[in-house]
Amino acid sequence: MTMTAKLLPALAASLMFTATPAMADAISLGSGDIGKSFTFNFNGFADSMEIANLTSTATFTLTGATSTSYTFNYSLSNTTSSPLTSRVSSFGFNTDPNISSASSTGAFSYTTLNSSYPNGIGAIDVCFKDAKTGSCAGGGSGGLMEGATGTGSLTLNFSQPLTSLTLSDFFVRYQSITGAGNVTSASGAGTLTSTGGSTSGGSTSSGGTSVPEPGMVGLMGGALLLLAMRSRRRRAVFAAA
Repeated sequence: MTMTAKLLPALAASLMFTATPAMADAISLGSGDIGKSFTFNFNGFADSMEIANLTSTATFTLTGATSTSYTFNYSLSNTTSSPLTSRVSSFGFNTDPNISSASSTGAFSYTTLNSSYPNGIGAIDVCFKDAKTGSCAGGGSGGLMEGATGTGSLTLNFSQPLTSLTLSDFFVRYQSITGAGNVTSASGAGTLTSTGGSTSGGSTSSGGTSVPEPGMVGLMGGALLLLAMRSRRRRAVFAAA
């Protein structure tokens, strides 16, 4: 068996396990953006694999701003569809500047700062949860089952006055998953789908720019290696002739 033939199964397997892209969407807001809303759609992934039908969506509306705090209303829906079931137990994002404290009400009334999300996400500035736990990774038995929507408000506080706020890297946490083989928990990355509201300026986004994960980089490298080996083999055949 040639080396090229030996590599084909491995490359085929890597296609099946392509890592989901990390979304780099960001929202910039100022005090003039009160009333502005923005909506994110979330996928679902575990062990670098995207899970079909594991989805959710969230809309955030800026309702108030002071020199050191921003307040939002949120509405989050678990849109997971058959044959899967799931429970959304938290959502979170990063802030610029760094957040000093946060509070929330409604379906996700517990907050944690400077924790982490699993599934390769890592550090996250703040998350909002269904239960009083020590991390953003989950716990408790509340949250939103598929088809359910939870609402509430959240306030972000900062130690120094700020003229604008940037929110980025929106994620959700899924638990109690059934119908996805051995996967019982997962995370989801948010893609900005719309902005709107009563004001016209200030809000911006990166337009859904994807940041390739290491798994994708490795896949592209493997494909280039395969092409190089095929080219070398052709040259060797022509030389022998």
